[in-house]
Amino acid sequence: MSIDEKRKLVESVIESVVWKIDKFDSKTGEKIGHQEFLGNCLANEGIEEWFKLIATTGAIQFDNTNANLIVGTGSGAATASDTEATFTAGVAKGMEATYPQVSATASHKCTWKASFGSTDANQAWNEFGLMNANTGGKLANRKVSAQGTKTSGQTWELTLEITLS
Repeated sequence: MSIDEKRKLVESVIESVVWKIDKFDSKTGEKIGHQEFLGNCLANEGIEEWFKLIATTGAIQFDNTNANLIVGTGSGAATASDTEATFTAGVAKGMEATYPQVSATASHKCTWKASFGSTDANQAWNEFGLMNANTGGKLANRKVSAQGTKTSGQTWELTLEITLS
């Protein structure tokens, strides 16, 4: 067995991804729904940006100042070559005040959360991603999954949890 083959047996990272949508009536604040769905496709440009953050300089963080969750109406399969331009009718929203959150325990989890208000992204929610800018940023991942249509008068909170083990 070659060294590369042995390394593959010993060194591996498992990425676990959970997306959540909490739906609220904007006028009453009453919760009207909750959905969870799993998985995503990592985007090449996002992977490269993460490695730049770890090993070099010149990268933009996926932090509270820069991170945006994006939703769109597209239904094409997610691929590693996806970018922001892949999204159909993409709407990006910045982080809520205390996000992203990195777990302080051994769970190795980071959570991003954005709120789409009554007038934001009133359309089919079929594709989801994380970027490091409102526009023109690097796309970290993309998930395609029909999750319903947001309408005026509703606030939807989108949460992305990525766990590495």
